Amino acid sequence: MHNVAVRTGLVFAERDTGPLVLDLYLPPLDGASGAPPVVVWLHGGGWFTGDRHLAPDLRRYFASSGIAMASIEYRLSGHALFPAQLHDVRAAVRYLRRNAARLGIDGGAVGLWGSSAGGHLAALAGVTGHLASLPGEPDTGPEPDASVSAVAEGYGPVDLIGAEESGIPIPGMTGADCPEARLLGGPPSQLTDRARAASPLSFVTAAAPPFQIVHGTEDAVIRPGQSALLHRALAAAGVESTLYLIDGFGHGFLNPPSVSEFPGPSNTGPESPPRSTFLQEGRLEREPEPPAVCHRTAPGQAPSSEQAAFSYDVVGDFFRRHLLAR
Repeated sequence: MHNVAVRTGLVFAERDTGPLVLDLYLPPLDGASGAPPVVVWLHGGGWFTGDRHLAPDLRRYFASSGIAMASIEYRLSGHALFPAQLHDVRAAVRYLRRNAARLGIDGGAVGLWGSSAGGHLAALAGVTGHLASLPGEPDTGPEPDASVSAVAEGYGPVDLIGAEESGIPIPGMTGADCPEARLLGGPPSQLTDRARAASPLSFVTAAAPPFQIVHGTEDAVIRPGQSALLHRALAAAGVESTLYLIDGFGHGFLNPPSVSEFPGPSNTGPESPPRSTFLQEGRLEREPEPPAVCHRTAPGQAPSSEQAAFSYDVVGDFFRRHLLAR
């Protein structure tokens, strides 16, 4: 772990709001293994808060075991409405591909991983990565494509209209102040076309890469049914998908301890769950192998469901299987 090199503040795109940067965690050099694959981490925070430092221990769990990690900034909804955030993620993927040799990574083995709002963006960038350009996206010219080889996403919304209607509001954030409304410029139920364009579920095709999805069964902010929708859609499209439903877990468990996606008072009104189930930052570190039900589907195989433990190692194994085997 001590041999992990960290390059901070690398500028991957320039925007009117200023430069977008990433921190790159590089595994120890191993000439026999060649350049390592790289996974882009996308932080949560309801698209309106958070930064690249809101992340699991990327050095400990991933870079020290052979996977380079790039934790990126993307424009928050207070600075730019959707689809700016998706454009930023795609720009980061292109930057890593274009500069792979200089950075010491394998530009042909790129994955995406995110939680909550970052999980939403990881899923959306994953299912649109094969598209050469998106509406309103800055001209990329002869840039590398934005496709990725694998996506892991935790408890992100995939149908913004359904997520708005089913989740319990975050304290103090209802109506036009809810995260989805801040992202789109108004409530998803009123901006249905824009909400569909921001929903990963709208873009699932056979071109999507393999997915690993994780959700807590007691998540009151983004209901686990959202992840089930994505899993079923991927299966129907013939895409490999694995869904872990962790028994009793709420929202935010991939975050580091004592760092909240939604900083501020933890008051709980009659419509809000207790904070212990509302936000559970650090829980996966405290309980590193919680029991889960694992649903798997892959082309040419019968769907299966089994009891399994979930952990950061499970995420790492998923990426190693799909990025190192290329």
